[in-house]
Amino acid sequence: MTTPRLQWPDIASLRLLLLVEEHGSIGRAAHALGLTQASASRRLDTLERELGLPLLLRDTSGSRLTPQGHSVAGWAAGVVDTAEELMVGVAALRERRTAWLRVAASMTIAEYLVPQWLVAFRASASDTEVELRVVNSETVADLLRRSAVDLGFVESKDVPRDLASTRVGTDRLAVVTTPRHPWSRRHRPVPATELAQTPLVMREPGSGTRTTLEQALALATGHGPATPALELSSNAAVKVAVAGDSAPAVLSVLAVANELNDGRFREIAVDGVDMRRLLTAVWQRGTRLSDPATRLVHIAGASEGC
Repeated sequence: MTTPRLQWPDIASLRLLLLVEEHGSIGRAAHALGLTQASASRRLDTLERELGLPLLLRDTSGSRLTPQGHSVAGWAAGVVDTAEELMVGVAALRERRTAWLRVAASMTIAEYLVPQWLVAFRASASDTEVELRVVNSETVADLLRRSAVDLGFVESKDVPRDLASTRVGTDRLAVVTTPRHPWSRRHRPVPATELAQTPLVMREPGSGTRTTLEQALALATGHGPATPALELSSNAAVKVAVAGDSAPAVLSVLAVANELNDGRFREIAVDGVDMRRLLTAVWQRGTRLSDPATRLVHIAGASEGC
């Protein structure tokens, strides 16, 4: 017999050889692995050729291992056990990976809704770690496209077409001022055209709040808002500016609920402009959400109350 070219034997074939040793039959070994007897015989023939050794003696009473076959089986047992340990370890790593959920949320959702969602999520998935990134809506989409996060939440009238999405809630923007501002003493709503012409304290470009306002005014008046009086990158900073009588602002009712309730701010009625918007879960189109991500989306949708 010629000396074979050395190569790693097939692990499944080594396991089959061990089962033949255990059962004394290729047929019974094949049945244990869910194979046909013909397929099992071909695998064993291939294993013999690869190793360059006769491994089996076949007769009408069954199959038994040759002395070389017993030696190979002794070594194979350790190889098969180690391979099974490898697969158990890989499965554990895969489980650990899917139990880590990377989420990006636009600022309003992250500040006023995500905390209560995560409390409910933790109660139902205590083994899942959540990494939350607080950014604006435009950046949420960019992170998803780069696979830097698994799931995103944005507030916007429109969702980019290259992302999959589902609605989880609704929101409304409100024009707010202090009680000292002249608008707070008006008895009629501010017309959409006047709102569009008034410099406002605004969030930065790319934020869901800014985009919603721009789209709503463009639809109502044919053009966007005036050049901002101030442009700030957080709801908290915008509220500080409004409290200092810099100018009116447009923010989510979620962000100004406390200030409206205790009288620090007044909501100004506006005529002719619709500033409602959807709160939306988004993810990469064509990908399947993991179980933890699906659970968080369900929690977000079930808690709609804004």
